[in-house]
Amino acid sequence: MSSFLNRIAAAPISWGICEAPGWGLQLPVDRVLGEAQSLGIPAFEQGALGWLPTNPAEQQSKLEEYGMQLLGGFVPLVLHDASVCDEQLTEADRVASAMSAAGGRYFISAPVPALDDWHHRALTDDEWSELLTNIEKVGQICSRHGLEQAVHPHVDTIIETATDFDRFIEGCSAKFCFDTGHLTIGGADVRSIANDHFDRIGLVHLKDVDEYAMRRERSGELDLMGATQAGLFPSLGDGIVPLDEIVTTLEDLGYDGWYVMETDVALTDGEPPLGEGPKHGVERSLSYLRSLQVSA
Repeated sequence: MSSFLNRIAAAPISWGICEAPGWGLQLPVDRVLGEAQSLGIPAFEQGALGWLPTNPAEQQSKLEEYGMQLLGGFVPLVLHDASVCDEQLTEADRVASAMSAAGGRYFISAPVPALDDWHHRALTDDEWSELLTNIEKVGQICSRHGLEQAVHPHVDTIIETATDFDRFIEGCSAKFCFDTGHLTIGGADVRSIANDHFDRIGLVHLKDVDEYAMRRERSGELDLMGATQAGLFPSLGDGIVPLDEIVTTLEDLGYDGWYVMETDVALTDGEPPLGEGPKHGVERSLSYLRSLQVSA
């Protein structure tokens, strides 16, 4: 098994590139990839669809220009509503085909209430049944394209709270994206998840959480974007998530997949000057991970 330090990737959200509607400025591709390359990052997630070139060959070429491979991508889908089921599964097939052709590995599906309006709401039993059935169907689509589905629990999506997560785990066989930040905000015990659901982990997103900003978001004082601007997701090691314990547990249990660093930002005050901005948070996170005493 390779050292976990050789399996650390980055995500465009750490530079403010996000799929959520109205998130903020999308920095140029070459700037982001150039900064990631300077930090020695070997793999990258896709980011908001259309940020990287949409042609698979061009996308792969752009990443290879900076010495990187495509890890996968975050894909919002409406999976609880039977009236849009067919078109959403068709979209999943289209995205999976392109992602596979570009060299990706993980299809990170995020069940959302609506594509243009992310606000968590409770589902009826029938909607849960539809959701879980369609998650399995997305998994079958991914398998046909040589991808692994990892369902992403996420603030403002259908699978947000610890209760939502438990219902997902109990209701289907799909693997999930172990996002240490979003699960923490949702009230889940990430230590227990690492141990109890290790066999269901498809991919790990390492994200830390600022407790004060989390309380403001949970109380409704701030929405997710406002909380992010208030420092909800600090550099790794600067928040309340026991990331050292999580990584040690996963490595001891034999996890050999990728870890994706995420220090979410939302850029709403224009493009930072070259040499400034989000890169520093990613660099701090990488330094923290390199400091961990985890056996190779």
